[in-house]
Amino acid sequence: MEEQKKSAEQFLELIKKSRRGKFKVYIGMSAGVGKSYRMLQEAHSLLKSGIDVKIGYIETHNRKETHDLLEGLPIIPRRKIYYKGKELEEMDVQAIISLRPEVVIVDELAHTNVEGSKNEKRWQDVFEILDAGINVISAINIQHIESLNEEIKNITNIEVKERVPDNVLAQADEVVNIDLTSDELITRLKEGKIYSSDKIVTALSNFFQEDNILQLRELALREVASQVNRKVETEIIKPHTIKHERFLACISSNEKTAKTVIRKSARLANYYHSKWYVLYVQTPAEDANKIPLDKQRHLINHFKLATELGAEIIKVQDKSITSAILQQVEERKITTVCVGRPHFNLWKIILSTNTFNTLLKKLSTNSIDLIILS
Repeated sequence: MEEQKKSAEQFLELIKKSRRGKFKVYIGMSAGVGKSYRMLQEAHSLLKSGIDVKIGYIETHNRKETHDLLEGLPIIPRRKIYYKGKELEEMDVQAIISLRPEVVIVDELAHTNVEGSKNEKRWQDVFEILDAGINVISAINIQHIESLNEEIKNITNIEVKERVPDNVLAQADEVVNIDLTSDELITRLKEGKIYSSDKIVTALSNFFQEDNILQLRELALREVASQVNRKVETEIIKPHTIKHERFLACISSNEKTAKTVIRKSARLANYYHSKWYVLYVQTPAEDANKIPLDKQRHLINHFKLATELGAEIIKVQDKSITSAILQQVEERKITTVCVGRPHFNLWKIILSTNTFNTLLKKLSTNSIDLIILS
């Protein structure tokens, strides 16, 4: 009886997936590469082919060449919201679902909605539209991908606040990179095609430095290549040829270390399209009555971040972090353990235990990889 129920549920999931809209994402290394322009070009092509396509939300940033492409395209009016005495506009999700176009264009995937909206983020709006069976074409910059947050900050010295979980991009049916050379992008900026003239000098001396652009370009190219590889491995290669990875990310209450381990483990898990866990071992020294409040807040934020990125949280109490890791490795059939680099607290604790050799031996004999994340 239980097997029949399980089988019926699996079939229902297949039906739901087949009814879901297709999701296409344009990705770029920065603002100004032409993502919105390309989406509008595609909208015109679809319209000429007899496809019912509508603009759900587009942001032209007053760029003339982009704004001119709006002519002739059906636009769904935005929803007006009054917030703190100001009239603001947001995408009207319900209007899109009610009109049921075949394809809808939704710009600014990483956008945070006005407080009081049904969904906190626009990518959640997009998922609602997809679930209604409507196809969506959207766009995002590489710096808005959650697991790349630290890397982007190191490159640009800017912490991007609006971010999208990696599994959002992983659910796209198609990811297309809009690529420009650094010279082409800087020329567009100087010609006033990205920002107004009063912002050009500041942009050139900050975000739009050539070194920054080259590194961001590489990240964007790598990300799209990763998505293509993932689709090839999961959709083209026969299932029995795929090694089913299971990652275990081990974190401590250290704020910076934990974020790095979580984000990098998320990228690995996303690349392999695999299940992954985040393990926090609460030792007697980190009992709720002993650990400072700021560290408790950090832990809550770590768990929230990991959950958003698709991890399952494991929180256990144990005197020995090493034995706790070994137990989870065995129970969860882990293939790869991820920890922070040697000078971090978690690694120091592991090294200080007598069972460190036991950990290495156990991992080695069971062909389990140990990754030390820098």
